[in-house]
Amino acid sequence: MATRTGARARTSHPVRRAAQLVGAVFLLVGVLGFVPGITTGYDSMTFAGHESEAKLLGLFQVSILHNLVHLAFGVAGLALARTVSGARTYLVGGGALYLVLWLYGLVIDHDSGANFVPLNTADNWLHLFLGVGMIALGVLLTRGGRARR
Repeated sequence: MATRTGARARTSHPVRRAAQLVGAVFLLVGVLGFVPGITTGYDSMTFAGHESEAKLLGLFQVSILHNLVHLAFGVAGLALARTVSGARTYLVGGGALYLVLWLYGLVIDHDSGANFVPLNTADNWLHLFLGVGMIALGVLLTRGGRARR
């Protein structure tokens, strides 16, 4: 049962579980970004910037900053998943941020100083998928009366 304000639900709402899962995945990705072997070119990892040649799973360009952002985004997801409204905000707001990051990755030159995250083409496709997927989860799992729980 939920409280009248919807602050906390005793039963787990699907949007809360989705936010917990997404948050946990981001935590895992943040940790794996610091694991040599899972992150190729680990020795070339820089704090930030496009100069980092480190790639998570040999695909996604990462830096220390990039990994720390994944960790923080994961913690935020787990914290916000405590309530239905927080979980929805995390998924929809986080999805919107990822769509902005996708657009940013499309317009910047990947070899420029503006690519401080760093981003590559694989990251851009992943950010598009994450943005659309997170927004869809946040909206679809809170449609109708269930959004108030």
